[in-house]
Amino acid sequence: MESVLNVSPGLMVWTLLNFLIFLVLLIKFGAKPISEGLKRREESIRKSIEDAQKANKDAEKLLKETNEKMMSAQQEMTEIIRKGREQAEAIIRKAEEEAEVAKKNKVDEAVREINRTKDLALQQLKTEVADMVVSATEKLLGEVLDRDKHQKLAENFIEQIPKN
Repeated sequence: MESVLNVSPGLMVWTLLNFLIFLVLLIKFGAKPISEGLKRREESIRKSIEDAQKANKDAEKLLKETNEKMMSAQQEMTEIIRKGREQAEAIIRKAEEEAEVAKKNKVDEAVREINRTKDLALQQLKTEVADMVVSATEKLLGEVLDRDKHQKLAENFIEQIPKN
């Protein structure tokens, strides 16, 4: 341990001289390549930063365009949905109108059929009543009168009865 702590002035001079020679050689032969290397590295970093900024601007532009396209697509989708709803409502209204017309036609047809059946039944009833009146009259009078004349007489009488 004593040798490490003991400093010899000759060794110090030679160490200092070696260091100065190394420093001069380093400055003479290494300063320029080191400086150029640092400049290249600095230029590379600057170019990378510029490229990153350019890429960032491009990405922002693409993001803006994408957002605009999404907004446009959303508006188109909303318009399509609105038109679809309008068409569906129009179809529903048309179907309801057609159903209402069909229902009215069916009801009208049923009323006509009921009236026709009622008129036919009344006509049959009138005929039967007229026949019964003629038969009853024949029995009461005991003689046969002109059937056609009696028929007309009974029908006229029945026509005068209210139709309730």
